[in-house]
Amino acid sequence: MHIQKEDLNELEFPELLAEISPFAYSAKTAEKIEKLRPLPIDEAEISLKKVAEYLSSFESENPIPFDEYEDIEAELKLMMIENFRLENSAFIKIKSLTEQVGKLQKFFPPFEELFLNLNNDVKDLEYRKEVIDKIDKVFNRFGEVKSEASPILKTLRTEIQHARKAIQENFNRTLTALSSTDFLDDIRESIIDDQRVLAVKSGYKKRVSGRVLGVSKTGSITYIQPESVVKHQFKLKENLEEEKKEVDKILRKLTAEIAEFQPQLSDYQNYIFDLDLARAKAKFAEKVGGVLPKINRHKTLRLLNAFHPLLLIRNQEENKQIFPQTLTLTEHNRILCISGPNAGGKSITLKTVGLLQLMIQSGILVPVHPKSEMFFFNNLMTDIGDNQSIENHLSTYSSRLKKMSKIIREADSETLLLIDEFGTGSDPELGGALAESFLEFFYDKKSFAIITTHYTNIKLVVEQLPNAQNAAMLFDEYSLEPLYKLEVGQAGSSFTFEVAEKNKIPRFIINSAKKKVEHDIVNLDKTIVKLQQEKFEVEKLKSNLTEQKESTQNKRENLEKLNEQLQQKLFNFQKLYEEEHRKLQFGNKIEGFIDSYVKGKSRKDVVKDFVKILEQEKFRKLGSDKDETKKLQVIKRKITQQLKKENVQEKIAETNEKLEDRRKKERAVWLKVGQRVRIAGSTSVGTIEKIDKNQKVTVNYGSFKTQISGDELERI
Repeated sequence: MHIQKEDLNELEFPELLAEISPFAYSAKTAEKIEKLRPLPIDEAEISLKKVAEYLSSFESENPIPFDEYEDIEAELKLMMIENFRLENSAFIKIKSLTEQVGKLQKFFPPFEELFLNLNNDVKDLEYRKEVIDKIDKVFNRFGEVKSEASPILKTLRTEIQHARKAIQENFNRTLTALSSTDFLDDIRESIIDDQRVLAVKSGYKKRVSGRVLGVSKTGSITYIQPESVVKHQFKLKENLEEEKKEVDKILRKLTAEIAEFQPQLSDYQNYIFDLDLARAKAKFAEKVGGVLPKINRHKTLRLLNAFHPLLLIRNQEENKQIFPQTLTLTEHNRILCISGPNAGGKSITLKTVGLLQLMIQSGILVPVHPKSEMFFFNNLMTDIGDNQSIENHLSTYSSRLKKMSKIIREADSETLLLIDEFGTGSDPELGGALAESFLEFFYDKKSFAIITTHYTNIKLVVEQLPNAQNAAMLFDEYSLEPLYKLEVGQAGSSFTFEVAEKNKIPRFIINSAKKKVEHDIVNLDKTIVKLQQEKFEVEKLKSNLTEQKESTQNKRENLEKLNEQLQQKLFNFQKLYEEEHRKLQFGNKIEGFIDSYVKGKSRKDVVKDFVKILEQEKFRKLGSDKDETKKLQVIKRKITQQLKKENVQEKIAETNEKLEDRRKKERAVWLKVGQRVRIAGSTSVGTIEKIDKNQKVTVNYGSFKTQISGDELERI
């Protein structure tokens, strides 16, 4: 997107970035945030998805394991200098950064569906654990070079330890021996150049053998290092120098070894910076309720319940109410002209749309309803507020005309224009005519625009343009208070005389002004006021009717579904009844044959009658009733299964309740810190580290921790 610095300032984009930058861990990331500018759509869309994924992790039981870090940009450059030696702290920073990447590479794959884009970034990094191993071989956990770093260093440190011990013992021995004499001053000893010395009275200095290291300011005390300590002190100093050289040698070698991984470390640094940026944006989105709306490739902008983020923050801090706005721009509705009284929210609506557009194109989530839709512009140009320049001796009107000239040269179908108080600053009639020509020019250019105006002729022109629409900031006609609600589809009145009256302008002056204004203009303004009020009432009534209609429709649909289900069940039971009745009749006939045979009827006659029935049944089976019989069998089976299932489910539910009660009693006994557990259905075993009041259990798996409800755990 092409946008001028002055337009960014008018939309308060730098102030917005200043709200995001404190969330960054690194000063370099904070600096990068303050330099954010709109991105190409593909790049911005990926950035938005990363931020949305990171935002979702704040509500997850498995937050992303990303902590504060120190960047290694300077170290990456220095390590490439031949025979250079990095400082101890530099190696610790490199190790910490590498460990961060290792943790993130382990964390993201199991949650790839939730963190697809974040996982794509980290999985492509070449993780080199050798970096950590090499640093751990040299440094201990306090960031000090270990004695085991080299055999020479180990020997030197052993000798240093022995020398210090000998110095301590010999000094104490000499101090004890001289304590019984009158040679020492009351302070007995002191420290000079990190060395213990005897505080000898200057009159006895020749009586004490050793090396003189200093004299007190008054000259009364001579500081002497005992003879028995001197040779050990020289040995210690020599060993310390050798130790320093050996440490230097070790670190130069380690620097050269780590430098081989410079490409991977550079990738780690860039990745961490990018993740830090995504996290900072996500933290800001959490603060203002930012979401990722649908990003369109076609030209449809539909903002639902859109908030100005800076105003939202300020009002939240002051516990003030803030009013969201809803509006739509499409190729068939490119220009929105907002009218209404001053202090009604027109300028804020402009700034809200402009700032949200800058945010979404810079990869920042926006405070709107999730069902909102946005698309990307190539240009965004604004003319909001007083741009008078004392240095250039330009009046407000001249300044605005100069800016309008630039807009006219650059505006096209990929441009969003935000112009406040369209056409003001000059003679109302002439300025209105010029503004009308500007509007027609932008319309012909197919530019997208949101403008505010008080000019009646502009409102009338907008009504005549098929792809433009009037809108009004609603105003209570009776209390004369702004409602801060945008009503699209009608022009608004400026309520000039009404507001003047509310502000205690004498009525005779207002009446005089009304007489001076053309009768038609006053009537038109009154008509607009009346229509605005009536439309507000109609929209309110329409909204209530729509809600009632939707509620009634839902109830009707539910009743129809229930009726269909009951009808189907009735039909199925009827079919089943008919089939069972037919079988009962057939059974009765068989029973009649048996009775007649018992009573003496000849076997031949009985068989003859039975064969007739068999033939009838055979004909029925082979006829059209064959398919129907199969259907009835299926229906019978389903009904039987359903009845059994319902009974079984009732029993299962009762059993499950009993089992769950028993499990809760058992869980209350074994659920405690230190118990080894696993998540139901999982094979990974961890240890309970913490249990909070809400029965949320922290389970330590060694390489990571997770928080889960105690009901989902099984005892090992």
